[in-house]
Amino acid sequence: MLGAKGRRRAKIRNRPFPDRWRHYLEGAVPLYRRLPPTDREELHGHVLVLLAEKHFEGTAGLAVTDEMRLAVAAQAGVLLLHRATDYFPKLASIVFYPREYSVREEVETEEGLIETIDESRAGESWRTGGLVLSWEDVARDLEGGVQSVVLHEFAHQLDAEDGALNGAPILVDRDLRRRWSEAMAGAFDRLSEAVERDEETVLDPYGGEGPAEFFAVATEAFFLDSTALAGKEPDLYGALRDFYHQDPACW
Repeated sequence: MLGAKGRRRAKIRNRPFPDRWRHYLEGAVPLYRRLPPTDREELHGHVLVLLAEKHFEGTAGLAVTDEMRLAVAAQAGVLLLHRATDYFPKLASIVFYPREYSVREEVETEEGLIETIDESRAGESWRTGGLVLSWEDVARDLEGGVQSVVLHEFAHQLDAEDGALNGAPILVDRDLRRRWSEAMAGAFDRLSEAVERDEETVLDPYGGEGPAEFFAVATEAFFLDSTALAGKEPDLYGALRDFYHQDPACW
């Protein structure tokens, strides 16, 4: 039985999806064009809920347009298809920077010293209600390719739903939990070894930074380079397929 929140969301999902939004997504979002027609219809409902519930804002004079909101909500909504979802419950706002931005942080050197550095970022996801994106990078990803800062950062949101950013989102199926650990650990080790040997990899080498980044990078490859991932890392692909309840290599 639906509670008040569920009834409200169902009502939002049933609203008409504007034709001009559909035309924009068809022209501007490659991932949307690849979706089967029934998945597009389900996605429209998720997009409407995300636009209704999340706050989008720009910084440094950047004005946020409907097209920007749509491009982000549509890609984020793909991660929710065919699954029970609470629509990224820890996320309240999406903040756009015009381009890559710099973050000052303290890091530990190999010698054990603490050093302050300025790091350029295209996006970041917080467990306390916010997600940041460089619009320049979002727009570049929409030109095609096998990377998406939107999928990457929203995968972090899924990962953090249980309170820990550790590469293991909430897995309700016991068998999937067992296979998940094996598939992720094995693929992570192979990625790390390939990077050590300076070999080309189907997964972004950044995934070797740790389990959280590995899950986010694997999510990008699952949706954007699915055939290659299924061929190179079938166990990893299978675990992601069963988690997301989607099989993009067959689209």
